[in-house]
Amino acid sequence: MRRSTFLAAATATALSATLFTGLSPAQADNATGGPVLSDADGWYQPGLIFVTAHSASPLTHITAHFYPLDAPAGDPEAGSTEDFTQYSGPDATSGTWRAPVHLADLGDYRVTVDLEDASGATVTGALSPHTLRYQTLVTIPDLTATPAAPDYLHQQVSVSGTALATDPRHPNTPTPAADVPVDIETGRGRVPANTTADGRFAAAFVPSQTSIDLTAAPEASSAYPGAIDLLTPKQHLHTTQAPVRFTASTHALNLKQGTTGTVTGRAEIQTASGWQPLPHTSIGLFGTTPTGSDVVAGQTTTDSQGSYTLHVSSDNAAPTAQLMVGTADMPFQQFATEPFSLHVAYTTHIETSAQLNDDSSLKVSGYVYYEDARAHWPTKPTVTLQYSKDGKSGWKNATTIPVKIRYNKPQFQEVFAHTFTTPNTNAYWRAQFNGNPDLATSTTKPVHLVRYSTRITGFYASPDPVRKNQPIRFAGTLQYKNGTAWKPLSGESPALYFRPRGSTTYHFVADLDTDKHGHLIGMVTAKQDGTWAVAFNRQTGSRYLKSTRVTDYVDVR
Repeated sequence: MRRSTFLAAATATALSATLFTGLSPAQADNATGGPVLSDADGWYQPGLIFVTAHSASPLTHITAHFYPLDAPAGDPEAGSTEDFTQYSGPDATSGTWRAPVHLADLGDYRVTVDLEDASGATVTGALSPHTLRYQTLVTIPDLTATPAAPDYLHQQVSVSGTALATDPRHPNTPTPAADVPVDIETGRGRVPANTTADGRFAAAFVPSQTSIDLTAAPEASSAYPGAIDLLTPKQHLHTTQAPVRFTASTHALNLKQGTTGTVTGRAEIQTASGWQPLPHTSIGLFGTTPTGSDVVAGQTTTDSQGSYTLHVSSDNAAPTAQLMVGTADMPFQQFATEPFSLHVAYTTHIETSAQLNDDSSLKVSGYVYYEDARAHWPTKPTVTLQYSKDGKSGWKNATTIPVKIRYNKPQFQEVFAHTFTTPNTNAYWRAQFNGNPDLATSTTKPVHLVRYSTRITGFYASPDPVRKNQPIRFAGTLQYKNGTAWKPLSGESPALYFRPRGSTTYHFVADLDTDKHGHLIGMVTAKQDGTWAVAFNRQTGSRYLKSTRVTDYVDVR
């Protein structure tokens, strides 16, 4: 039983000893082994006093005397009783005796007790460690909760009862206690109520857990000053948890690091009316990392129709997880789970440089790296070099280049390099790291590399034959190809070579010039028979390819 207002035993004893000096402790007046008082209290039963004592011989007489708690020492008693009968105990030597109490005024009273046993031993004026609370007792004997087993369709619990006030002077005639606050304890919260004129009260709540110990207690009220308010016995309520099921659009996601995946579905709950949508319920993806730590990989709530959209981020990725509807402690529904797998391809970074040489060779170099320590290189990582006419579509593979793994650690650059001859001398180029399930593919931005083809047309040397030490002049046109058209290439320096008759080796002689029409400009002195050759191959710059060598034989006389 709850005692809402009382003096603690130690405090009461100390107070009594201070106010009423000279009173005897609870001991026999004569021989050892005589009566001993343990306690005298009302036990919160109006109009009764309970005395607990023992003695070596059977107790034969008990008298209790009552003094107002605030009365000075020496004041007469307010009343007494000796009409005791044994209430509990093995025999008359030890136990608890009770007797009715009839006092004129309500209040708190000091209690002294006189005891006598069959041997004639007595104790007189033994002070009880507790006072007698001779006050109105307010109780709730009929606390009721409906339904006793609330379920999903009937979640609200109605609580009602009647508060009764019992005056210890009239213990057999309790009356309704009006205008008394009532505190209802629902397990994880309190609900207030107030009694009406007939002592009735009512309130309602929705349980927040599956098992509840329901109690109610009257609170202090100006209508019953000093009253004793008793807590009701506990009532045990248990909710009914209904089965739950749900659908999921996918049970596996493969995400690139930094992206988000989506799972959609619908949750339902089984009721007496069949399966119906489960609204406003948590949907979560709970996973375990490779190190054993639990993570929440995503969470949302169903809408009014039980539908949900769950966004799953790769940032809190877990290899294995489970989708869960609800939680284990929801009072009106069970929870349902389904397995789920989440795989992440970690981000990679690639950089490259490419140079198109004047002999149609393409020189490529670069590096690849990743940042996340959970990532791992494939067994034989590669980079594919690709080209496109416009840099937007139609990408084709040109060659595959191995990546040399030296460090095999996060944020360490692993390099690749390759040189090869390509017929595509006017194209957009990019390098693509060929990822695997653990490492995402990454691609560089396209770079436009162009070198125009060149040629020399109409080449000849004159005069032929020529006298020794006479000048030889050269004719011809240097051109470059832009698209499908050949155009003059001016201001450039094609190289002149000579191979004497009988020799197999050409020797560089000089750089010729070209005018605004691309015509060759240059002259040499005839020395001996041989073949003259011209090629645009020494100073092509960064825009042009080498040309094919053209020749003409000259006879010197």
